[in-house]
Amino acid sequence: MRAEQATPADIGELTELRLLYTAEDLGALREADAAAMRERLPGWLRLHLGRNLFAYVVRADGRIAACAFLLTVEKPMSPAFINGRTGIVLNVYTRPEHRRLGYARCIMRALLADARRLALCTVELKATEAGVPLYRDAGFADDGSHYHAMKWKNPDFM
Repeated sequence: MRAEQATPADIGELTELRLLYTAEDLGALREADAAAMRERLPGWLRLHLGRNLFAYVVRADGRIAACAFLLTVEKPMSPAFINGRTGIVLNVYTRPEHRRLGYARCIMRALLADARRLALCTVELKATEAGVPLYRDAGFADDGSHYHAMKWKNPDFM
């Protein structure tokens, strides 16, 4: 088994997997949301893939069996990220028929090796309870922050 970086030729499948991931994470998508993602996500991926977004895949049975995204971000420097370069792991997804075979573990090894090569000071992610053991084994730890994770949602997009 080998993890590799996705290429522009994979954008159609990455879009499909993002939709599957989102539906599994949030529940059934409204058709309007799914249609908007199908329409806009391929262009977004073409713009960012290989620049500040790296997609890692493991292939099986002639298609992508598992994937994960690493979005790189440059922030103002601080002691927490002294060079300002950080990463965010998104969309870790394995097709149901390929789960529990080590694909996500293989992807995380490749992703974190590239994070070192890219000189990312930190890599962040949000984990489900099912994913916590995988990420702890890969070297992630609870951030122990005294901050609250919060977000503002633009009412124009609700």
